[in-house]
Amino acid sequence: MNILVLNSGSSSIKYQFFQFPSTEPVCTGLVERIGLENSIITHKINVSGTEKVIKTEGFIANHEQGMLEVGKLLTRADIAVLQDPSELEVVGHRIVQGGETLTKTTIITPEVKAEIKRLFPLAPLHNPGHYKGIEVSEQMFKKAVQVAVFDTSFHQTLPAKAYRYAVPENFYKDLGIRVYGFHGTSHKYVSERAMEYLNNPNARLITIHLGNGCSMAAVKAGVCLDTSMGLTPLDGLVMGTRCGNIDPSVLLYLIEQEGYTSEQLSNLLTKQSGMVGLTGHSDMRDIRKMIEEGNANAKLAYEIYAYRIKKFIGSYTAALNGLDAIIFTAGVGENDALVREMACRDMSYFGIEIDLAKNSERVPGIREINAEDAKTKILVVPTNEELEIANQCYALLKA
Repeated sequence: MNILVLNSGSSSIKYQFFQFPSTEPVCTGLVERIGLENSIITHKINVSGTEKVIKTEGFIANHEQGMLEVGKLLTRADIAVLQDPSELEVVGHRIVQGGETLTKTTIITPEVKAEIKRLFPLAPLHNPGHYKGIEVSEQMFKKAVQVAVFDTSFHQTLPAKAYRYAVPENFYKDLGIRVYGFHGTSHKYVSERAMEYLNNPNARLITIHLGNGCSMAAVKAGVCLDTSMGLTPLDGLVMGTRCGNIDPSVLLYLIEQEGYTSEQLSNLLTKQSGMVGLTGHSDMRDIRKMIEEGNANAKLAYEIYAYRIKKFIGSYTAALNGLDAIIFTAGVGENDALVREMACRDMSYFGIEIDLAKNSERVPGIREINAEDAKTKILVVPTNEELEIANQCYALLKA
């Protein structure tokens, strides 16, 4: 079964092409820094047992343009994995927000598309890009079955005490205002890999997904009990362009004293805050370079970023009544040793003690970076949302 998986983030598109039942991707790719001047496409393909990498740079204005470039690479004569678009059987789409109605992996119908569109306000940086990805994919791959896999599905196990807000009940019943949680595909994948690695199906885990968007989850025996994002992907940790936790009265102040409109507030909180608000840059690699050059604002931004992670580790350890391992994953979590070091610093009360030498190493696969005698494991687990999505698509269509 030829399966293409599309994983659109707020500023990126990751993709993998599989020929199931093989779970080894035939080709992989990443469109990153969408909307920035120096957008990058990295496309990798195995040719006669040798990996060939095609890398291009230029301005990619939006997700639609990024999708069109991906389609060209998949069918480009000298590196084609598809001789013809009609050979593609399934396209699996990561969809951030499924609400309370789209709770399981499903074939995309006009009704499903309408619901994804209806939920735009709950994931304004993501669902519009996903929706456009579906529309472009439908035009490019007319014979393929389009399948949606929802980030919110893994968090459907949250108890009411975790997902309800302390507002009048009708806001939940009539408007669906509650915690939904996001990055569920990643949290599910890495927690399952960690349980296998630890040989402990009842493990108490805190999964820490750090990319341009950031979230954490408290997972016990494979069941999600709490998560840091809320009604939308705006809540929780400090992110690339999003503020995370903020006192709601800040918003009231800006409305009443500064005359902000809802649109201005939305832009401020989702696109102009977080690390870009603190430093002028949303990419952690740029901010790390600023720190190396002695920039005090960049150093403070890292401290704020790590401190928020530490606070959630404390609260989730309480929710889990103990802790067996914390897991760092996604682009920043897997690659930024300084973030991991700062988040684990002065956490020995929880049994969290990092080994600086192990933390600085770059090796493939799951790795431990905790001190040898530490009570709590610190794991770096590479996420593979695309494989998880492909597995769910295959299971759905073979059922």
